[in-house]
Amino acid sequence: MGLICESRHFFSEGVRLAADLYLPSDAPPPEGRPGVVMCHGYNGMKHLYLPDAAKRLVNAGYAVLCFDYKGWGESDGPVRRLDPHGRVADVQAALTILCAEPNINQSHIGLFGWSFGCSTAIWTASIDQRVKVVVGVVGVGDGERWLESVWPADKWQQLMQDSREDRLQRARTGKSSFVDRGRILFLDAASQAKSQAARKAGGVNRDEIPLEFVDETIIFKAEWVVAKVSPRPLLLISCSNDQVAPPYEMQALYDAALEPKKLIILEGKDHYDVYSGPAFDSVMAETLLWLSSTFKLT
Repeated sequence: MGLICESRHFFSEGVRLAADLYLPSDAPPPEGRPGVVMCHGYNGMKHLYLPDAAKRLVNAGYAVLCFDYKGWGESDGPVRRLDPHGRVADVQAALTILCAEPNINQSHIGLFGWSFGCSTAIWTASIDQRVKVVVGVVGVGDGERWLESVWPADKWQQLMQDSREDRLQRARTGKSSFVDRGRILFLDAASQAKSQAARKAGGVNRDEIPLEFVDETIIFKAEWVVAKVSPRPLLLISCSNDQVAPPYEMQALYDAALEPKKLIILEGKDHYDVYSGPAFDSVMAETLLWLSSTFKLT
């Protein structure tokens, strides 16, 4: 199937966001196309990881909207904040724009979230009934539990001290200190190498993020609201060897969720495997099966 990619922009909380709308080139069905909004992880840029997944969905007949969160990529806003609740607002605005496109079936709208975007997708679905199905991949249920678990105890205490100092600085000056991404997001050597390679290939040449990422991570707990996704279907996909977002995070989300739900664990795979190769193929195959079953597509 052919593919069309068109640039879009829209506003979230008064801030202009940049987006790409992916569409099949053939004529839409009479009832309109099903649609999916993609939710990125820590790095909120539409050109990193998302296009390959969007193309798979388009090949199956979906309209797909990818966008840069506020302050990331081509979007306006405070530079490179996490702002998890602001990202939920961004996704809701993206839903509005996608549903306003011609030939979209507004009763067939889903969210797909990678990594921290899994939490974003779940939180959005919990408060927005326009979302009819959610797919979350290698995500996080409780930001505080997750962040503490991946750091050695002494380095975690230092991170908490740095965060407290930055919190006071923000209150006094309105500004957070920018630090290397590795000061906040702990990556094992293999994951770090894969992440750097993907970011370099995607043209990402800045690794600094504000220290307020720490506070903004630990306050975001999708586990609190995941039960509210029901009765809409929830698919969670984890990797057994994930050292970045360990599989117990997805298990905790699954345990807190209500039916209908499904948890798939990709054995022998790690966090960055899901963005390419066989693990990516498995993620997209399961995603398409889940979506088509939800929407009863033939």
